[in-house]
Amino acid sequence: MRTVQGAALDGLRARMRALAARRRPERVGRSPRGAAPLADRGPALPGLGAAGPDRRTFVRPSFRYAASTSESTGRATLAGLGDLLRGLARPRPGEVRASAAALRALRARHGDAPALVRTRTGQTVLVLLDPQDLRRFYAEPVSVLAAAPPGKCRGAIPEESADSGCSRGELRAEQRQASAEVLAAGLPVHPSCGTFLAALAEEARHLADAPTLDLARARYAVHRAARRIVLGDAAAGDEELTGWLTQLRAEGGSPRGGRGRAARSARSVQDKARARIEEYAAHADADTLAGRATRHADPTGSLDPAGRAQHWLLAMDAVPETLLRTLLLLGAHPAEQDLAAAEAVAEVAAGADRGLLPRLRACVRESLRLYPVVPDLIRVTRAETEWRGVRYPAGTSVLLPAAFHQRDPERVPAAHVFVPGRWKNPGADQDLRMAPFSHGGGRCPGDQLGLMMTAALCAEVLRSRRIAGTRPVLDPVGPLPATLDPHGIRLTLTRR
Repeated sequence: MRTVQGAALDGLRARMRALAARRRPERVGRSPRGAAPLADRGPALPGLGAAGPDRRTFVRPSFRYAASTSESTGRATLAGLGDLLRGLARPRPGEVRASAAALRALRARHGDAPALVRTRTGQTVLVLLDPQDLRRFYAEPVSVLAAAPPGKCRGAIPEESADSGCSRGELRAEQRQASAEVLAAGLPVHPSCGTFLAALAEEARHLADAPTLDLARARYAVHRAARRIVLGDAAAGDEELTGWLTQLRAEGGSPRGGRGRAARSARSVQDKARARIEEYAAHADADTLAGRATRHADPTGSLDPAGRAQHWLLAMDAVPETLLRTLLLLGAHPAEQDLAAAEAVAEVAAGADRGLLPRLRACVRESLRLYPVVPDLIRVTRAETEWRGVRYPAGTSVLLPAAFHQRDPERVPAAHVFVPGRWKNPGADQDLRMAPFSHGGGRCPGDQLGLMMTAALCAEVLRSRRIAGTRPVLDPVGPLPATLDPHGIRLTLTRR
């Protein structure tokens, strides 16, 4: 029996086909005999064209409005696309943010096929709306889909963002391999976990000593722990170094050329930060990340341990935000908080298994699913590429809206609810819809270290403190908000 929604959808499709048929003569130009049809420039209103299942469309880069294909619908025109895509914007240079409402509207109007759209900033982006396209996105080699330039994304330890634009070929492969070995990629517990956990436990006292916990306090503790983990105990109190790195992040990373006072100032800050890191790295113990990188075999002399150490320090800057959001979610779910606290207490006597904390890691993963640090992943095609019968030229930006897919209620059960148990299912980490640390060759090699650090900090707080109140107040059973600004989070802690 047909549903009301199904009948309404069929009616909408019929109206769209009729509208497309009326407009087709004035919108579609002739193509040479035997050649694939070309997308037309279109009039003032944006048009979304579609080729049949047996036809191929070539999208020219100079066209203002692009074509999109769908095997289930004919050629369709979507008026008001500019208003629809107001959610596609760049909060900072080079970054694209896609709103869930705009993406749902795109998918509802012309199917699951990739949509080539122009944002209000003038950037043209091919948006992947169907989970079936995710596998190819993650599987394509760098020779086909290159990662976006550095500074466009930021993760718990986003190795991908550092190696994407400034490295090439074999050098990039060598750097990634070296980073993977230093970070112990794939190992739930890092070989230096004893030293790391001791540093995290000592610095976590700053988190639990006060009756409240906010982002400033979380950053202070995590930055101290990060400097100890990367450079050694001598760097624990070097707030000046963290200030320099924060300034470099705000300016888009290390300077590459450029003139003027701003460029000279950035280069000066970069030089000071690098000199300070090299000084610490020269005396770093073997169980620090800098020490492991310095002692790593480097026959080509191109791995740059100081540069790696700077990147790891910058990457760990996302840990305080993830920590605060995870504790906020646990504060809104008392039963889950009690189970996590029990695991934290039992972990003290775990011996060789210290650092695993599977329940707390699941909570951190769920926090990152709901509020990913990198909400959108961007690649750039290096050659002409075809997606579902449509050819796109080299240089096309391909956007995978990871946050949208992770919280897509049409495909993810309880998409807007905190359910850490979903990460205990076999294969959950390989679910391509869930990408807290990406997948394939671009997967962050420091994902396990980032999870270990955040879960250990949560455990240190929960062993002695209960989260008795939160701001903002979250509904434990209703849909969670789309965003959580860590600057507005404030937790009330009481003794257990």
